[in-house]
Amino acid sequence: MLTSAFIAAVSLALFWMAAFTLWWQMHAWRTPKVLASTRFDRPDDVAGQLSFSLLLPARHEQAVLGHTIRRLLRSTHADFEIIVIVGHDDPGTTEVAAEAAERDRRVRVVVDTHEKKNKPKAMNTALPHCRGDVVGVFDAEDQVHPELLAHVDHAFRTTGADVVQGGVQLINFHSSWYSLRNCLEYFFWFRSRLHLHAQKGFIPLGGNTVFVRTDVLREAGGWDPDCLAEDCDLGVRLSSAGKKVVVAYDSDMVTREETPGSLMALLKQRTRWNQGFLQVYRKKDWKRLPTFRQLLLARYTLMTPFLQAFSGVVIPLNAAVALFLDVPASIAFLTFLPLVAAAATFVFEVVGLHDFGRQYGLRVRFIHYVKLLVGGPFYQALLAGAAIRAVWREQRGHNDWELTAHAGAHLTAVPREEVPA
Repeated sequence: MLTSAFIAAVSLALFWMAAFTLWWQMHAWRTPKVLASTRFDRPDDVAGQLSFSLLLPARHEQAVLGHTIRRLLRSTHADFEIIVIVGHDDPGTTEVAAEAAERDRRVRVVVDTHEKKNKPKAMNTALPHCRGDVVGVFDAEDQVHPELLAHVDHAFRTTGADVVQGGVQLINFHSSWYSLRNCLEYFFWFRSRLHLHAQKGFIPLGGNTVFVRTDVLREAGGWDPDCLAEDCDLGVRLSSAGKKVVVAYDSDMVTREETPGSLMALLKQRTRWNQGFLQVYRKKDWKRLPTFRQLLLARYTLMTPFLQAFSGVVIPLNAAVALFLDVPASIAFLTFLPLVAAAATFVFEVVGLHDFGRQYGLRVRFIHYVKLLVGGPFYQALLAGAAIRAVWREQRGHNDWELTAHAGAHLTAVPREEVPA
């Protein structure tokens, strides 16, 4: 009897988690009005009225940095500077940055001399040098749209926002089986889920294409230099302080990036993110949120990587219990509820993959849908491994920054076709 009750409780909890995740993913597609509200409004002044300081932390990124700087310099906005942050022990990246600064006065180079280097320390080093009204953050491999700053400028002025979070999209879905799922994760996160977080007043910011008013950022003390998810941490602290965050996703305006180049690189990246979320959870800044619903959302969000990893492993085991153990029919029925939610999620992922391909003019073939289905359990196993590794590293005090290498896979040509609306 006790075993049956335990199985029923686990089954209901897993069903609730899967259903809640699906609800989040579907937020932006609830109605045409909601979907339209997630996009940038067209700016009334292309030149803009605010000034921008664009931070570009780069470590061992000489292969992609030059392209990113050239893309940023093509911006139609009239007033911006690019601050490239390089390490004192990174001559290759420093050379690329210095050459760009020589060619264009809008580019400046700041040297990070910290012995132990990471992204938040680099950005804190550059923060005192920022001259703009707004600080924006990009990664060294980013492909940025020329009109993005004009749209962000307009968003700040028309909404009174303290923070504007733009869209980021991994593009090279064709590179590997896990790249497909990685791209879809970004699509659902930036296209839908972050809009829900902004609406509820609690948002873990994305790592780049995020813009913060300079005075607000300095008042907050910049980024936590010891946090492995400095973007999430900043979003939590600003949300807890009542700052207004606006999220906008437009397929024409997104910043394009590439997926990690290997499974080990993906594992290390997810370990870092999970460990960072765990650090933010343990800091307890989120407990300053004013409402119970926000506190509940914060607690669940910061634990989501671990809950999802757990559910991905337990759901198949739960189904096996119903098939191979002697349990009452009612309990066996409950064990299949999580599979129903998982199946609904997969159907929505199929629709999402089609929409992703349509929006970006990418040819999504039948084999990609097969990879989406077959790769699901293996991807969940990888996420579970990253969550376990994150807990292990945190408990042992290992908080070094495992850098993700970039090769510019998102810059290469991908199969395209005209997809009917």
